[in-house]
Amino acid sequence: MNLLQKTALSMLLVTVFSTTSQAQETKEKNIIDRVVAVIGNEAVLLSDIEMEIYQRRMRGMLSEENLFCRVLEEMLQSRLLIAQAKIDSLTVTQSALQASVDERVNYFISMLGSEKALEEQFKKPISKIREMMLEQAEDQSLIEQMKSSIVKGIEITPADVKRFYETIPQDSMPVIPDQYSFQQITVYPPTADANFEVREKLLGLRERIMKGEKFSTLAILYSQDPESAKRGGELGLSPASNYVVPFRNAALSLKPGQVSHVVESEYGFHIIQMIEKQGKDLINVRHILLKPIYSANDQRVAFSHLDSIKNLITSDSITFEQAALFFSRDEKTRMNGGLVANSQTLSPRFDKDQLGNNYFVLRELKPGQISDPFKSADDNGREVYKILKLKEIIPSHKANLKDDFSVIKNMAEGKKQMEKITGWLTKKQEETYIRIDDDYKNCKFESKKWIK
Repeated sequence: MNLLQKTALSMLLVTVFSTTSQAQETKEKNIIDRVVAVIGNEAVLLSDIEMEIYQRRMRGMLSEENLFCRVLEEMLQSRLLIAQAKIDSLTVTQSALQASVDERVNYFISMLGSEKALEEQFKKPISKIREMMLEQAEDQSLIEQMKSSIVKGIEITPADVKRFYETIPQDSMPVIPDQYSFQQITVYPPTADANFEVREKLLGLRERIMKGEKFSTLAILYSQDPESAKRGGELGLSPASNYVVPFRNAALSLKPGQVSHVVESEYGFHIIQMIEKQGKDLINVRHILLKPIYSANDQRVAFSHLDSIKNLITSDSITFEQAALFFSRDEKTRMNGGLVANSQTLSPRFDKDQLGNNYFVLRELKPGQISDPFKSADDNGREVYKILKLKEIIPSHKANLKDDFSVIKNMAEGKKQMEKITGWLTKKQEETYIRIDDDYKNCKFESKKWIK
């Protein structure tokens, strides 16, 4: 076992098991603070690598002989990207990342059994662990922004896809699992009474805020947007153009500290508080979101309506496509005969894992059959009612150009993007000061340019 392997093994034992004596802990703390590499003005600490390896183990990823060196090389690449992102003045909003940090901390706590166990594992108070993970999330956001900047403008033509497909050995083609193609007709229940109740509740909350209660406290207690509710309803600094029109217009009309009247959007009903504005378009707001709650009678009316539509189709009085056009309230599909497109691939085919709750309905159908009405949710989380028609089941097969063009296009695009990023990294390696500690220079890196 070489020095690198001994160091890595020692580090992992400290991280995973934490069973050493007080004297050993003192020595190990000195090791954890050690600078493994410097790249430009960015340092890679042994504790950085320790944290990444630990998180991979917590996610169930198997260790490998060269894991320490692979993580080190990935971090060297990341530092190059982060350094350039700072030069380019790319920024992130901490509040927008806080939800992902909370989710990660909660995951570790659930795995270890308690907050105290997590603190003992990392030998840090929970506040410091959160700070460390927030820094990681900020770095990752900068890295993704920088990568997007590097590959911006890359385009893949059908001819590019065909050439890429012809260069890939058939035994290297991915296997496409069984896929489903389906149509839907969706309706919403009657909304007058439910909408009135939501508006009244929001007006009551607004009145409490006007009398001195904190908007953030009421958002935590009542908002049905779970991610922002954790942060007191705060959405983070972002372009106003990111928001749907009714929400955006209401927010832009506010001054810092002001609270809007009730605003209806496709997500439900909101009240909004302006926190700050920067420039012409950047805003940070809080909101409280409430969605209508439908009565049992509202639901019966929706089911009855869909049953009538299904009867018209099965009696050949109307086709499913015509019924979708006339009756469906889903604007994304009604003009296309109810055919649902996969948002990830833009094709009408879905893997089982991409269907969500629709799968449990479709699996009971044969191609051409129509389901009974059932309760579901739209893309914005609003309650809807549907009937589905299973159009086709595409059996599992190796990807081919005719049936899986979008899959192969994504592969070709990914390859082209990776080549662009790799070329960028190689150029930056040549231009950037890089120093790796002597104890780690025997790492088997994919790129030989790290060692100068």
